[in-house]
Amino acid sequence: MKNKTIVLSLIAASAALIAFGSFTNKNIVVDAVKPFDKKKYLGKWFEIARLDYVWEKNLDNVTATYSLREDGKIKVDNKGYNFKKGKWQESIGKARTVSDTTEGKLEVSFFGPFYAAYNVVELSHDYTYALVVGKDTDYLWILSREKTIPEDVKTSFLTKAVSLGYNIENLIWVKHDKD
Repeated sequence: MKNKTIVLSLIAASAALIAFGSFTNKNIVVDAVKPFDKKKYLGKWFEIARLDYVWEKNLDNVTATYSLREDGKIKVDNKGYNFKKGKWQESIGKARTVSDTTEGKLEVSFFGPFYAAYNVVELSHDYTYALVVGKDTDYLWILSREKTIPEDVKTSFLTKAVSLGYNIENLIWVKHDKD
């Protein structure tokens, strides 16, 4: 009887977590930029702002460097300085286009066969600034080829983020004070 109560409690708790998660992680439907040239997107990007999540917790000086792999996928090399631990951290992954190679809709993986949405929803014509979102309103990045971003681009990207349902009050503005 005691085991049955424990199992039922665990099932109820799991159902509550799933239900709660469906209210907090609002899935979004986005139009990624088109046309998108993945070769122009390659290179080093500085993370200007993000919605924080576990893999980037306590990181500043975050960069993402994209390069073409032999298999046509994109190598993703993310680096950041963990200011609490006092050391650099790095994650190597891969990205692939979802279907249309001329659209900024990609998937990124850092863990074997598991991929997450990576949607470039705004991109400057010269591939200098990018607004990237995930599959829901928990994931958002503002990227730049330089350590700063002009105020008009920042305002434009924040306006777009709000229109997609993002809470921009929760953005982490990334410091870039180390090389």
